[in-house]
Amino acid sequence: MADNEPPMFAEFLKDSPKNWGRWGPNDEIGCLNYLGQAEALAGAAEIRSGKSFTLGLVIGNPQGEPMWPGRRPARRVNSIDHGHWAAGKGIPIPGGVGYSDDMLVMDIQSSSQYDALAHAWHDGQVWNGYSADTTVGGHSIASIVPIAEHGVVGRGILLDMAKFRGKRVLDPGETFTHEDLVACAASQGAEIHKRDILLVHTGWVASYYDGESAKFSGSDFIEPGLTYSPELVQWFHDMEIPNWVTDTIANEVTVDPGTGLSLPLHQALMRNLGVVFTEILNLTPLANDCASDGQYTFLYTAAPLKIHEATGAPVNPVVVK
Repeated sequence: MADNEPPMFAEFLKDSPKNWGRWGPNDEIGCLNYLGQAEALAGAAEIRSGKSFTLGLVIGNPQGEPMWPGRRPARRVNSIDHGHWAAGKGIPIPGGVGYSDDMLVMDIQSSSQYDALAHAWHDGQVWNGYSADTTVGGHSIASIVPIAEHGVVGRGILLDMAKFRGKRVLDPGETFTHEDLVACAASQGAEIHKRDILLVHTGWVASYYDGESAKFSGSDFIEPGLTYSPELVQWFHDMEIPNWVTDTIANEVTVDPGTGLSLPLHQALMRNLGVVFTEILNLTPLANDCASDGQYTFLYTAAPLKIHEATGAPVNPVVVK
């Protein structure tokens, strides 16, 4: 390996903690096993005003959609509408009824979405030691369906890293650590609890709709986000974090500045620990409300669509404060 060539993940993460086998040899939901009735009640206990927020983006937004380079925007088309009846081609229905239908074609991970645990791998193995062969032609194991059937309900905490850094939006490639997350929570008068669902606000997706879409494409694409360290991985492990939610496309900084590796936390957290990733949410309205009333903890609920053998699925999480 050349001196300037990034290491292979098999060697780089050889001593990184794993949860493989922790919930049995057939597990497909990883750290969502941490979320049970007690965690749901802990989330419900944070409800104070009853205010609710939906966090998903509009699919097929005519303003465009922020997405990983190479993915394509959703395309929605009518399959039948009033035009068919106006042209005399509508289906005759007693009583003169008309109706409309449409269809959607999209890259499943081109909008607000949950990743399946088999979404990323190295060394021929995905989450829990399953073979990467199980992804060929569709995820026969560790697809999005087990996550969707389990659902996600627990105590959520918003960590407004943009506000913590005194910015509206973090800079391209700007990094932060788990220690920054803890300090951010403290600055908000909150505390990250074990098994909390972490929502990290960078302002990144909101900036797309403010006319800054150029930074979302091309060879210079690089997002802000958490950056890899053994200590960060151990912190996620010790804190039993089930679900990590961001307003960025890939959750973490695109290229790790220390190693040159692309998306190392997808390997260390998703593949090895079973932490569930949620990406491309609009957290800015929630962040603004949290700054207004000082409440950064809440009930977080989500259930991605149940798409057979899919690598991920669209979602519209609901937060109740």
